[in-house]
Amino acid sequence: MTDNPGILITLFAFLIVIGVLVFVHEMGHYMVGRWCGVKAETFSIGFGKELTGWTDKRGTRWKICMLPLGGYVQFAGDMDPASTPNDDWVNLSPEERNQTFQSKSLWKRSAIVFAGPAINFIFAILIIMGFVLTYGVTTTPPIVAEISENSAAERIGMQPGDRVVSIDGDKVELFSDLQKKVALLADQNVEIIYERDDQLITKQDTIGVQIISDRFGNEYEFGLLGMSSNQIEWRDVSLAEAPVVAVNETIGIVDQIVTTLGQVITGKRSIKDLGGPLKIAQVSGEQFKLGLRNFVWFVALISINLGFINLLPIPMLDGGHLMFYAIEAVRRKPASAKVQEWAFKSGFALVVTFMLVVTFNDLTSFGLFSALSG
Repeated sequence: MTDNPGILITLFAFLIVIGVLVFVHEMGHYMVGRWCGVKAETFSIGFGKELTGWTDKRGTRWKICMLPLGGYVQFAGDMDPASTPNDDWVNLSPEERNQTFQSKSLWKRSAIVFAGPAINFIFAILIIMGFVLTYGVTTTPPIVAEISENSAAERIGMQPGDRVVSIDGDKVELFSDLQKKVALLADQNVEIIYERDDQLITKQDTIGVQIISDRFGNEYEFGLLGMSSNQIEWRDVSLAEAPVVAVNETIGIVDQIVTTLGQVITGKRSIKDLGGPLKIAQVSGEQFKLGLRNFVWFVALISINLGFINLLPIPMLDGGHLMFYAIEAVRRKPASAKVQEWAFKSGFALVVTFMLVVTFNDLTSFGLFSALSG
């Protein structure tokens, strides 16, 4: 019997996650834009019809719209996706033109665009700092305590007392690092290096597969090496050390995202494993029901994912804009308006296609198509 949170809790939790993270992301653009002297005409959470809003003394319209799957800040003069000047911009008065996005130097425009993803990472780092200050960090080394029968660890000859040095080319320092790396390598042949009596032993084998079901009836596939370590040990983290620990944890999460994406691109992982807004909504509700600690950690993970995705060099995303600014820096002039228009249309088509694929995956995971087929 599953313990699903129900549609109301799921919707409520999803709106909190998306609303908070979109607000944080767009606030990054807004704050740096103001610092650079650019007027913000609109700050919107969501798309489509306006549900409620107000206009502040600076002339910025703050609003919440019907479709809560994103948001935007529209700066003065930002008249198309590529932010290219047109006749309307040229005809502005010098004072008005100086408040537009296009009037600013390349580095200021880059800073405004980069600020959105950057603040998502900063927001997550602050959350993780709170966690490590409250709960500490694990210090258990990756030393074998027990070996499972018929496991990869047994096949490569590991014994109690051995210390794992690296897996799949990645250095391992803590048992928690090993767990995170192995979890993403289910049914994959990898190189494992471990140490015994100051001697390094290099072996190759296929990581096992472990299917775990949670209380909500979801099944997850994890890699399984087949070794356990001693009881997990924890230590407190000082306020001075917390930012370093949080940044390293964030880098580790980004590494996991890159690994997963690379596995999908190379065919080692099915594209069916990618989830979209519906899956995020489902997990939001589940984590909310599990408690505040789980829910806040989930918000941090999604914030990191949002920051990472927005930095991908895909037109329509922040990374696409930054890519064109890099081209402009090298060429000392912007790419032509026609090239930018073509690129942003292609980027839009790519984003729409991706959203359709992940939405299809979400509906499939919910069993919709199985139910329709009888």
